Amino acid sequence: MPRIRRRTKHVEKPSEKPKPVTALGEGASGPSSWFASAGGPTAGIAAATLVLFVFGGLIAPQSLGTGAMSGMLPFAAILALVSLGQTLVIQQGGIDLSVPGMVSLSAVIVCYFSESQPNAEGSVVLALFYAFAAAAVAGLISGLLVSKVRVAPIVATIGMNALLYGMNVKISGGTPVSVPGSIAAFANGKIFGITQLAYLAVAMAIVVIFVVKATTFGRNFEAVGANSRAARAAGIVADRYQIAAYVGASLLYAAGGILLGGLMQLPSPQQGDNYLMPSIAATVLGGTSLFGGKGNLAATVIAALFLTQLQQLVLTTGASIGVQYLFQGAAILVGVGIYGLNFRNLRRAISLRNRSTA
Repeated sequence: MPRIRRRTKHVEKPSEKPKPVTALGEGASGPSSWFASAGGPTAGIAAATLVLFVFGGLIAPQSLGTGAMSGMLPFAAILALVSLGQTLVIQQGGIDLSVPGMVSLSAVIVCYFSESQPNAEGSVVLALFYAFAAAAVAGLISGLLVSKVRVAPIVATIGMNALLYGMNVKISGGTPVSVPGSIAAFANGKIFGITQLAYLAVAMAIVVIFVVKATTFGRNFEAVGANSRAARAAGIVADRYQIAAYVGASLLYAAGGILLGGLMQLPSPQQGDNYLMPSIAATVLGGTSLFGGKGNLAATVIAALFLTQLQQLVLTTGASIGVQYLFQGAAILVGVGIYGLNFRNLRRAISLRNRSTA
């Protein structure tokens, strides 16, 4: 018998375009979209910094003097480097509490491993290698704990901070030692009357911004931070980008710590204690969401300048240092509020309430 074929009507279904994976806050209206846009955070923090300088010039003109600016810019550059590292981690939805330990340990390693031959360039290069190698290993361990073992970032990094401080005390015994002369000369050197650290911070910021914003690695990096599950579904190995964030951040902390040691010339084993809160505040003021996703690295650098000048103004006017901490804490709270609220749902709820009461 001949086989009977059944004809079925082919019904074409309307094609559905998959929704693109975007960072938290993108596509929404209201303040969250403004802060998530490319120009919003940079323009906002730049305007705030300009207002701070103008305001400081009015109430304390000495805060804008040549000596004051020369003393402020190197510390702003160091905070910018440390904050860039914190931004990389926060872009991946984490937070790094090992900043104080890494900033302190890097200077201690350079000082103590070059102490026997302080004028020999070979010993300084070797000490720098040890410092950056220790930073890379610390970042790798933190990244593995967070990405592979699924330890909460706050737990993994606070444990790493304790480990780094333990190594710090083991090496230094809590006694400061002067940095090599070449590092101190570089940290305190100037070009055209501006500290060399400012040029270095700008150069490092350009490199990090280029890698994150203009390369395939950077696009994948931001996609993982925005939505790691969707990135894995798209074939991206999310874990390696999370590990890269912690390793890159630790290297930036180490660079900041070494330069800070050169600036101080006799660095304290606890010199990094003052860089944890400011690095988080600079990241938030720069418009990076504490929930991960796209970050604005240029705005982070400007925010570091803002916070350092704020500290300068506080010290100049004789106000309590608690005022500075209040501003830093307020910046973090505002950042959490802006990115934590779903403004679209909030506006919808207000609209429904207005209709019901009308």
